[in-house]
Amino acid sequence: MKSTTLGMALACAAGIASAAEMGAVDEPIKLAVNEWTGQHVSTHIAGEMLKAAGYNVEYVTAGYMNMYQAMADGEIHGAMEIWSSNVSDEYAKQVEAGGVTELGDLGLDAKEGIAYPAHVAEMCPGLPAWEALKDCAQNFATAETLPQGRLVDYPADWGTPGADRMTGLDLPFKAVPAGSEGALIAELRASTDKKSPLLITFWQPHWAMSAYDVKFVDLPVGEAACFEDPAWGPNPNAVNDCDFAPSRIFKASWSGLADKWPAAAEILTNYQLSVEDQQPLMGKVDVDGMSVEDAVAEWMAANEDTWKPVVDAAIN
Repeated sequence: MKSTTLGMALACAAGIASAAEMGAVDEPIKLAVNEWTGQHVSTHIAGEMLKAAGYNVEYVTAGYMNMYQAMADGEIHGAMEIWSSNVSDEYAKQVEAGGVTELGDLGLDAKEGIAYPAHVAEMCPGLPAWEALKDCAQNFATAETLPQGRLVDYPADWGTPGADRMTGLDLPFKAVPAGSEGALIAELRASTDKKSPLLITFWQPHWAMSAYDVKFVDLPVGEAACFEDPAWGPNPNAVNDCDFAPSRIFKASWSGLADKWPAAAEILTNYQLSVEDQQPLMGKVDVDGMSVEDAVAEWMAANEDTWKPVVDAAIN
């Protein structure tokens, strides 16, 4: 969806509600900054919208998997990019306890999975079918993983989804967590430059999906039964023998947000971001070397018709 179209849609959606009270404008609204560039972009756009409305905003570095207690305690007031396929049980506990409130979908069309640079298909005949990995795992082996192949998994703070699938599908790969999102990108860059083998847990939207011609392995479709019933799927002795569940990307807040900052809660609830807008911003940061602040400021100036109607509807 183009920015202008998105802006019109948001204006209509936001216009349904009447203007809200500003609340405690003298106190900062604290937004969680997690461990990946796309989340930084999503969060800073939301924060700059709040600033345009007249709020003070602080960006607080927070661990993605364990930030929900701090949110329930009111130490963090919002998280703008939570992935349903990779969220800790703590989130659901805090929502059930009433300390955390969901603010609806962010609007990104997402996918996660086991991936590889396109050239790797020549090293593992049969890809993208997952069964091909059974016979070519040795091509991915390193001194660290012998005799198994190496899978570069998400950073440890993000959980172990790649390892879970290697176990579930009984594939001869050892999952090695990356140190960071940057480390994942470094792996893709090195593999592409050297035409070396690489199997990696990855996601879209991400600028690297197109920059490095990354493909996803075709896994059995992720269904609820796959994660609950070992008898489901190709491995009768394990769960997780399937692809990631379809990812939903959503926002959440401290449950006191709407009472303390009513207009801010309305802005964050109505805030949406498209893949078409987010992905180029990620590239400006990770490829072109711009700061998140500068990339977002440039986008905000060029796309007032996208975000300003949401702010105006909340405060006017």
